[in-house]
Order: sequence, then structure tokens, then C-alpha cells
Amino acid sequence: MRRTILPAFGLLAALAGCNAVGPDFVPPASGLPDGAFVAGARTSAPDPQWWASFRDPTLTALVREVAESNLDVRTATLRVAESRFERGVTASAEMPSLNGDAKVTREQYSKNGILSLFNGLAPGGSVNVPPISDHFVGFDASWELDIWGRVRRSVESADAQVQVTEDQRRDALLSVMAETARDYIELRGVQVQVGVLNDNVQVAESVLKLADERQAKGMQSALDTENARAQLEADRAQIPPLQQQESELVNALSFLTDQPPGALRARLGERRKSLLALASAPTGVASDLARRRPDIRAAEAQLHAATAQTGVAVADFYPRVTLSGQGGLDSLNPNTLFRTSSLQWNVGPSISVPIFEGGRLKNTLELREAQQQEALISYRKTVLRAWHDVVNALVALRLEKVRHTRLSEQVLHARKAADIARDRYRDGVTEFINVLDAERTRLSAEQQQAQSAATLGVDQVQLYKALGGGWEASFPAEQAALQP
Repeated sequence: MRRTILPAFGLLAALAGCNAVGPDFVPPASGLPDGAFVAGARTSAPDPQWWASFRDPTLTALVREVAESNLDVRTATLRVAESRFERGVTASAEMPSLNGDAKVTREQYSKNGILSLFNGLAPGGSVNVPPISDHFVGFDASWELDIWGRVRRSVESADAQVQVTEDQRRDALLSVMAETARDYIELRGVQVQVGVLNDNVQVAESVLKLADERQAKGMQSALDTENARAQLEADRAQIPPLQQQESELVNALSFLTDQPPGALRARLGERRKSLLALASAPTGVASDLARRRPDIRAAEAQLHAATAQTGVAVADFYPRVTLSGQGGLDSLNPNTLFRTSSLQWNVGPSISVPIFEGGRLKNTLELREAQQQEALISYRKTVLRAWHDVVNALVALRLEKVRHTRLSEQVLHARKAADIARDRYRDGVTEFINVLDAERTRLSAEQQQAQSAATLGVDQVQLYKALGGGWEASFPAEQAALQP
């Protein structure tokens, strides 16, 4: 008997190591070109810590705090842990299961049940069996031989799902870092605009004083004074909306760092200088984008998981072979339970063959194949969207640089024109309306220059985000992220 069972077990175990059925995953071609996104552009890879290029300690500190405390990142970290646990549950099917068992049962057989068949055979005309106690201590074990690779495909899919959550965490981290930098740069831009308006209020006050002096000397009518006063109030009226934007941006940054509204007010303070990256932003090589951007990597891993699930559906069409066994000590008398004569066992393989499932297996396979095709389309869409993101960011950054240069020239000329207009008005050789026009032009040019500087910084952040930089060396400690 033993010489018959052992070779059979060896053969089944060898079959369990065969190749898995179903399609093997082949990484899809990204379709991205091999060269740079823009001909002749610099093709260095983005700096993983790109925010340092702005040379702003406050921004650097905020990015680090966001990486450690942001709620979206912490949620994504927990999802990574969940996927790893799920992978462990799936992989447990590769190992035998072993369960211990111990029980004591007390049983009374019915005299009117099966014992009644023996009535008339026993002395007295009826069979009388007293209550009995059965004592058992033992274990049972089972192990599904993964001959067709159903379990291996399941583990392969679970591994890919772990990769999906890890890259989704990277994507969440990159997104909140970019959002932090964007909000911070916009905040500094708004603060610069408030400073511009405050400076213009002072200029408007000096113009009003000049108009008052000329009116007092009888050189001009009250019309100039009223126009100057109206311009002063118009400049002042533009400050409150900007202060509201400033408050909202401070609160947005507080939210990103898991703090209550206004928590960063004193820390962020006022600033009179725009924030621009000192190092020029790289363009990167287009073909490297698929290896860098976490959303593309996650889409590829999702396709891998869907492909492996197709293999699981194929394996369900094949028989399942399970090795099972049970052993233990059984006795009606507890005093003899632990004797060798109380030993009982059984062991042997079992085969389950699907014969009729009502179309379940066929429809499951077709479902998995459709999901695989959907995942492939999603991958291609993700790559194409990333390509568009980079090209759009490059064009926006290049054109905003041109606009910012033109606006800077406009500011220089507008300031000279305003100075000349005030001097000519003071000398009485020009009308006051020319002074107002020159001051309005100067104010508009300075505001547009400040807005353009903020837009230029945001465009730089957007390019770094589109290129997929900013997660390789900036993971927070997982244990810290897992803490409530």
C-alpha cells in the first residue's frame, strides 16, 4: 500500500511545479518616442527633489511636512499595507492547511431509530444501548496541488496589485507635493501683488498731495483733486480681494499639512519677492516617462494583474487535485485514549472535475478577458495623457517666459512714463489726466508682472509633476504614516 501511495504523491507534486495555464504577461509598448519631447531641448532627468531648485527653506519644509502628515498620503500608505496583507492571504493557498481537533461527545442512540431494525435478535426482544462518550484528539490536513497554476496566477495577480497600490501611493505623494508648491507659489504671488498695490497707494497719495498743492495755489481746479482721490480709493479697493485669496491659500496649505485653518498664518507671513526656480527645468527623454511616472507604472501593474486573473479563469476549467489526510486518537474510554491501539488515520488524493457550471466558468473567463482589454486601453490612455501633460507644460512654460520678459520691459517703460508725467504736471506743462493714465498703466503692468511671475513658477511645478519626478527619494517613513 505504502509503495503505491508514495510514488503517486511524488508524481502529483511534480505536476504541481508545471507551467501555469493562461497568458503570460508581456509589458506593453508605451508608444512614446525615443528622443526628447522638444527637438534640441536639454534631456536630463528631473531632480527627485525638484522643490529645492526654488531655494526657499519654507517651501522645502512644507513639502517634507506634507510627505509625512498629509491625509491622502497616509490613506495611500494604508492601502499599500492592505494589499500586502491580501497578497499574504492569497499566497497561503500555496501551503498545506493543518487544523488541530479535540472533542468529547456524549451520545444516546434512539431505540426507535436504526436500532429498532435489530429488535427480536437480542435477548428480551429489543436492543438497548446505553449512552456512550467518545473522546478524540487529532488533526486534519489538506493541500491543493497547483498543477495548472491557478494559485500561482492568483499570487501573481496579488503581487501586481501590491505594485499598483505602491505606485498609487507614489502618485498621491507627487500630487500633494506639487499642490503644496503650487499653492505656496500662488500665495507668494498674491502677497507680491498686495505689496504692489500698497506701493501704488503711496504713489497715489503723493499725487493727491501734489494736486491739493496746485489747487491751493489756484493753478488747477478741484477736478484734478477729486480725480486723484478717486484713483487712490480705486487702488485701495483692489487690496481686500487679494487678502481673501491670501487667506484661502494659507488655509489650503494648512489643510495639506493636516492642520486647522490659519495654523500657518504667522509662519508664512508677508513676502515682497516672487518665487522662481533658479535651475532651468529639464525636459527629459520621452521614452523614460513610462518608467518615471507613477500613474503609468500603476496602469501597467493593473494590466499585469488583469492578465494573471485571466490565467486563474483558465485554470478553473481544469480538475483540482487535493491531498487530504486525518489522524488522531479515538476512544470511548478516556483512560485508553493515548494508547497506540487508539490511533486512526486516513490519507489520499481527491480530484474535483467541473462538469456543469451553468456557464459560470465560460462567462468568468470572458469577463476576465474583457477586463484585461480594458486595462490595456487604460494603460494606453494613461501614457497618452502623460505625453500631452508634458508637451502642454513645456509649451506653457516657454510662452510664459516670453510673456514675463515682455511684461518686465513694459514695467520699466511704464515707470519712466509715470515719472515723466508727474514731473510735467508739477511744471504745469501737461494735464492731470495724463498723470492718471500713466499711473494706471504702471499699476496694471506691475500687477501683470507679479501674476506672470507666479504663473511661471506654477508652470515649472507642473512640468516637474508631468515628468514624474519627486517621489524616488521622498517617501515618508511608513510606520509614521500608519500611525493614527
